[in-house]
Amino acid sequence: MNSRNRQKNYWLTRRSAPVAGNGQLRRKDIPAGETLCFYCPAKCCHYIALTIDRPRTWEEFDTVRWFLLHERTAVFVDNGQWYLLVFLTCTKLQPDGRCGIYPRRPKICRDYDTDICEFEENAVYDQFFELPEQLEEYAEALLGPREGGSLRSPRPELLPVLP
Repeated sequence: MNSRNRQKNYWLTRRSAPVAGNGQLRRKDIPAGETLCFYCPAKCCHYIALTIDRPRTWEEFDTVRWFLLHERTAVFVDNGQWYLLVFLTCTKLQPDGRCGIYPRRPKICRDYDTDICEFEENAVYDQFFELPEQLEEYAEALLGPREGGSLRSPRPELLPVLP
């Protein structure tokens, strides 16, 4: 392979670097001038996060609850902005973690800034809801009890104690 082809296909090569004592690779461990993406398991290719309006009424919370009733979804709040998180994998992600359409990837992928990516940390949000019950508990704390009763299932009757 000549040097021109090597440079052109540079993005195809995955890299490895020394890891911290806990086995996690850190930004500072990446050689200067290298791209974090070469060392990442493509975290950003396994979900989409869409902005949603902050719910302010029980009716609006019920809409967000509907999102959470679907598989592979969550809702989070980051710096006051609400997001619907959908866990799914990009269809162009190759088994080795590389982008199969890198030269023609969408603008949102090209514009994604590795300075704010979750390369070396798990995300921490202001709020994170995986279950409808978590959201309802939050809504009750914010809005007070819902008229007409709770959306949550009633507690089951306790089993009798046998002598």
